[in-house]
Amino acid sequence: MSSLCPFAKATTGGVCPMKSDKKPDKSGGAACPVTGKSHGSENKESGADRATGEEGAEDPRVVPAKCPFGYDSNTFKLGPLSCMVCQALLHDASKCLPCSHKFCKACISRFKDCPLCGADIEGIEPDAELQALVDRFIDGHARIKRSLAGGDDQAAGGKSKVIYEDVSMERGAFLVQQAMRAFRAQNIESAKSRLSMCAEDIREELKSSEDNLDLCSQLGAVLGMLGDCCRTLGDAPSAITYYEESAELLSKLPKKDLELVHTLSVSLNKVGDLRYYGGDLQSARSYYARSLDVRRNSVKEHSAVASQVIDLATSLAKVADVDRNLGNEDAAVEGFEEAIKCLEKLKLDSEQASLEQRWCIREEGGALVTVPCV
Repeated sequence: MSSLCPFAKATTGGVCPMKSDKKPDKSGGAACPVTGKSHGSENKESGADRATGEEGAEDPRVVPAKCPFGYDSNTFKLGPLSCMVCQALLHDASKCLPCSHKFCKACISRFKDCPLCGADIEGIEPDAELQALVDRFIDGHARIKRSLAGGDDQAAGGKSKVIYEDVSMERGAFLVQQAMRAFRAQNIESAKSRLSMCAEDIREELKSSEDNLDLCSQLGAVLGMLGDCCRTLGDAPSAITYYEESAELLSKLPKKDLELVHTLSVSLNKVGDLRYYGGDLQSARSYYARSLDVRRNSVKEHSAVASQVIDLATSLAKVADVDRNLGNEDAAVEGFEEAIKCLEKLKLDSEQASLEQRWCIREEGGALVTVPCV
């Protein structure tokens, strides 16, 4: 059983629902199905342009040049199931009263006027029907692993891509993209929901292919992002759980990929940060030291990569900072001096020169962090 696109009553290759089957009038051009006005009333098409237009209109695989609902490639930037504020798929879809424009509840709750029309918001009402449509779209198109009643092995295997907003993406990447958009717009619950789906699907995939390094790496990254969501929501225990699970999973993989090394070391540092904020300095130092070991080993093989050297200096400073707070002054001084030497030896080529001004280490909330320099 193959999934049908909710916007085309045949297949995902369906044409715009407002497209007319009638051929355009050669004398006046095609009439807009919304306004009723003829596009050729003011400017006559040339014979070549008209022939091209008729040929495209007759081909059901070709999207019409201009769709009144905005589904064409020239104007279709956000899909009809997306929130205009966070630009991600709607989560807890709600409509403003009285204008009835629809957004995520978390997004629209921050406004007093409708972001689209400017009307005063007198109330916010949930739109269960629209949210159900979004959920069906996710289950039918975006999930990596889907439970189908029968038949379509390729669809069940998740090998097809999601085509949405004129972009074709792998299913897992699509969910992560939607989560990152929501996170950027501070719609954390939406981001957490999408990432949870992605993590659940990857776990299902791993049951049949436990040795798949790519899936393990992807799951580790997704768990780290879930930790970020929980941390932003103030749920430190859940954040630590996700970070620790991410670190445990990534620790089992070969440390050859720089992206994997970065994700692993960051997850360890984030656990250390949360332990640090909680006052457990010994535990914080343990996690900082583990991250330092990962980065030190990576620099041995990639000493010419500036970002790896900067990461190493950051870890050295974090461990030294905890040593200072624990009263171990000698170890702290030694750690800070080693971090300074790492940065002094750093040589940037023309492509990496921006790093010299872009990053610096400073203290935030009692912990040392790498932040953009201003």
